[in-house]
Amino acid sequence: MKNKKVIVGIIIAIILIAIIAVVIFFILNNKGNPEVALKDYFTKISEKNYEEAYNYLSNSSKDKIAKDTFVDKNKSIYSGIDMADLTTDITNVEKSNDGEKITYTQKMNSSAGEISFTNTATLVKEDKEYKLNWSNSIIYPDLGENDKVRVKTLSAERGNIYDRNNTLLAGKGNISSIGLVPGKMSENKDEDIQKLSTILGVSVDSINNKLGMSYVKDDTFVPIKNVTTTETDLKNQALTIPGVKITTESSRVYPLGREASQVLGYVQAISAEELEANTGKGYNSNSVIGKAGIEKAYEDTLRAKDGKEIYIENENGDKVKTIAKKDMENGKDVKLTIDANTQKQVYDSLEGNKGVYVAMDSKTGEILALVSTPSYDSNDFVLGMSNDEWNSLNQDANKPLLNRFTQTWSPGSTFKPVTGSIGITTGKVDPNEDFGRSGLSWQKDSSWGNYMVTTLTPYNESANMQNALIRSDNIYFAKAALKIGAKSFMEGLDKLGFNEDIKFELSLNKSTYDTDGKIDDEVQLADSGYGQGQIQVNPVHMTSIYSAFVNNGNMIKPTLIYEENKQPEILKENAISEEAANTIKEDLVQVVENPNGTAHNAKIDGVRIGAKTGTAELKASKDEEGEVLGWFNAFTADENAEKQLVVVSMIEDANSVGGSHYLFPKVTQLFK
Repeated sequence: MKNKKVIVGIIIAIILIAIIAVVIFFILNNKGNPEVALKDYFTKISEKNYEEAYNYLSNSSKDKIAKDTFVDKNKSIYSGIDMADLTTDITNVEKSNDGEKITYTQKMNSSAGEISFTNTATLVKEDKEYKLNWSNSIIYPDLGENDKVRVKTLSAERGNIYDRNNTLLAGKGNISSIGLVPGKMSENKDEDIQKLSTILGVSVDSINNKLGMSYVKDDTFVPIKNVTTTETDLKNQALTIPGVKITTESSRVYPLGREASQVLGYVQAISAEELEANTGKGYNSNSVIGKAGIEKAYEDTLRAKDGKEIYIENENGDKVKTIAKKDMENGKDVKLTIDANTQKQVYDSLEGNKGVYVAMDSKTGEILALVSTPSYDSNDFVLGMSNDEWNSLNQDANKPLLNRFTQTWSPGSTFKPVTGSIGITTGKVDPNEDFGRSGLSWQKDSSWGNYMVTTLTPYNESANMQNALIRSDNIYFAKAALKIGAKSFMEGLDKLGFNEDIKFELSLNKSTYDTDGKIDDEVQLADSGYGQGQIQVNPVHMTSIYSAFVNNGNMIKPTLIYEENKQPEILKENAISEEAANTIKEDLVQVVENPNGTAHNAKIDGVRIGAKTGTAELKASKDEEGEVLGWFNAFTADENAEKQLVVVSMIEDANSVGGSHYLFPKVTQLFK
């Protein structure tokens, strides 16, 4: 038995020795294997380890190309084409007088797409190891010793944005670049730079830094500031300074400027964060991207996808062969429902105010004008903005960067028709019921303490819904809200789309009746009935709500994207009952037609409209003074009228301009 164990042990030892010998032989043999040597070389190339790759070159190759030159050449070419996922498959090996000749196929991804080719390499044995006879053709078969690999960007155009009548709102145009040619400046260089600084609003340091760049020569045009082509006076002033030159450049332009910027937004260079967030979508550090408005919302549609061509250029500068090519893709155009003339007309009428204006076709939902004032100019972002200009814009007390039509606001009395429609729809309020006279102040009972609901105008007529709307009676709608009850009132508002995202091309803040989603007590419920309390409504959403009054209780979905023969979409079907819609519509017509109506001064001869005024006080308590918002909402009440409109408008600081009546001519101009 003992002898058997010894024999088994000897056999195992012999096997282990044999395995070790085979491994050693295999290693030594591989070290002298041309296929392995070539694959190892390309592994280093794929890892972008060009220094180590150089070690695989034969002595004769090293005599022809220095290590630094080799590293720089390979790095320049492979990095330039964005080489990735390099694979090498050997298809044939044969001996030749020069050494081992290996045929292989190679594939790699690049910025211009996949590159694949068949190539040959010769390896020679030096000190028992195979080394590569290297030349430019190892990089690509047709690459001669004096040739270069070039990468050309095939520039694509971003899509244009048009209005409903094909008027350009955003697209390719020309700008003026104001700059200096150093060699043509006068001897009073510092004085001239100071003058130019004052004219252009660019700091002296900034101008000097640009003039001091390493590329600048005496005959170099050094751009200082881009301006619109219409800045004639500014350009003429700049041209009085020796050395100033103005060139015309292509750029994205926004012909309406401030008048449509809050809708359109703007494009700028992509940020590092945006580049990371859009990994794999073809963006690079030189890309531009939509930052706001339609430019951002429709980035995937509008964006231009540049193409690439990788080609070989000979020593004469001629293209001799295309290695890979990815065609460019121009962005697609976007056509809006906006009418440029209406947009301009509305903006001009509101300029100088802080306000918002929405004009919508009440039958199709097409937005014809969408204005927020004051505004910024999209062109300023594209042209380039200094830190001082940005800080001035960002710190402006009037908040031109604030997009007011995406926000929510206290609606004041324009909310009373909403309360009335919920009361009728739920059956909790009979619109013909006389709630009785309450004077100018009222409370339910003593449990309210000192709190009173107040109204401005006493009247002798019945306190029914129509008269309450004509007179804008706060007390009536406080009582109506209490009759409806908090649960039914909140359910009615939810049916109208409160507390949910409204489907629209631009992101809108949700309309709400309280930050916690619940009306907590009777006082809040009463105040909510006439549009105070915690009620916050988005203007675009309010426009859709008012459309229900002329569409049998269906809220029309607002849209900014134009379609031929647009068929209306319903945002909320049966949001209110048909009875409620028709009753409120006729009551709001009387707000205009009745001599006692708060909107009687907005009456238009020959045009039948319904409307509601509103004043919302923004204050923490009943006793303090607060900012006042003025509202005026109106709609076409004649089914046969040519213009079927619903308009929602609001201004801040309304007391300074005479309240909501200030908006009458700005709104009624569209109905005429």
